[in-house]
Amino acid sequence: MKAIAYQQALPIDDDQALLDITLPDPVATGRDLLIEVKAISVNPVDTKVRRSMTPPAGEYKVIGWDATGIVRATGEHASLFKVGDRVWYAGSLTRPGANSELHLVDERIVGRMPHSLDFAQAAALPLTTITAWELLFERLQLSKKSDANAKSHADDALLIVGAAGGVGSIMIQLARQLTDITVIATASRPETRSWVHELGAHQIIDHSKPLSQELKAIGIPNVRYIAGLNQTDKHYTEMVEAIAPQGRLALIDDPAELDVRLLKRKSASLHWEFMFTRAMFETPDMQKQHDLLNETARLIDTNTIRSTVGQHFGTINAANLRRAHALLESNTAKGKIVLEGF
Repeated sequence: MKAIAYQQALPIDDDQALLDITLPDPVATGRDLLIEVKAISVNPVDTKVRRSMTPPAGEYKVIGWDATGIVRATGEHASLFKVGDRVWYAGSLTRPGANSELHLVDERIVGRMPHSLDFAQAAALPLTTITAWELLFERLQLSKKSDANAKSHADDALLIVGAAGGVGSIMIQLARQLTDITVIATASRPETRSWVHELGAHQIIDHSKPLSQELKAIGIPNVRYIAGLNQTDKHYTEMVEAIAPQGRLALIDDPAELDVRLLKRKSASLHWEFMFTRAMFETPDMQKQHDLLNETARLIDTNTIRSTVGQHFGTINAANLRRAHALLESNTAKGKIVLEGF
C-alpha cells in the first residue's frame, strides 16, 4: 500500500520530513477494522509528533489522525460494522496513523460517516469533534438543552481562546446548538473574526489584547467556563483574571509550565482534554467515542452543525502533506486542511 511517512524528525521545509513510501498491506484481527482510506485531515498533533518522535533506525513512522473511508475487512471479534460501511474516525496515537491507503483501527472509536457529506468534508471533523465534545460535556461539564437537570444557563458564558482553528470551529457550533450558554470566541484577524461569527459565536474579542479587558469592553466582567485551545503560555494569567469564582478552565495544548496556584483564590478548577486517552488506555468507556461520532453524524445530516473544512490541499502525498504541515505550523490556518485520494 502507498503511505506517507518519515525516518527522521526534521523541519517541514526539509524534503525528507515526509516521504512517499510503500508498505505491506495490514490485516484486521480482533476488534479492528481494515479501512480503505479515502480522505484525511491534518491536525497540530501531526506536526508535534513529526517534529519530536524519531522511529527506530531503519523504520518508518506513519502519522495522521483523522480519516474517512470504507470498511474492507473486519476482525473476528468486530460487530459494530460490516464490509462496505462508510466510516470516520481519529484513531489512536499509539498505533500507525492514517496517512496510508489502508489502515487498521479499533471499531470502538469509529463512527458511521454522515450521509450528507463527501469523504473530504467529513474528514475535517473526527479528531476536533471528539476533542470539543469531551471538553465541553465531560471536562467542563456543560449541560445540554435537553438535560432536565441542567446546571449551565444562558447567563453563563464560555470563552473559547483560539476559536478559529479546527477544534474551536466545531466547539462554537456544539456549544451554540446544544447548550444555552453565551459563546464568546477570540479571533484577531478580519478573516478569522468573520469565520467564528459565521459559525455562531455570540460575541468576538481580540486575543492579541488582554482578555480580561476585552471581556469588560463587551460588558462581561468574567466567565464561568474557559476553553484554552492554543498559546496557553501567553494567555494563562489573563484566563485566571477572566475566570469567575468557582469556574472551570479546560486546556488542550502543551504549555511549558503552568502555575496552578493562581487558580486557588477563586477555587477554580483546571482540566485537561486529550482525545487519545480512551484509545491509549482502552478505558472501559472507550466506545463513547463511537457513540459521539454517530451522534455528530446525525447533527450533520439534520443541518444542525456543518463541516469545518478550511482548505482542500489535493491528493494525499508527501508534497501536499508538507504544505499542510507548514501552514499549521504558521498558526494562521482557518478551519481544517483536508486531502483526498492516493
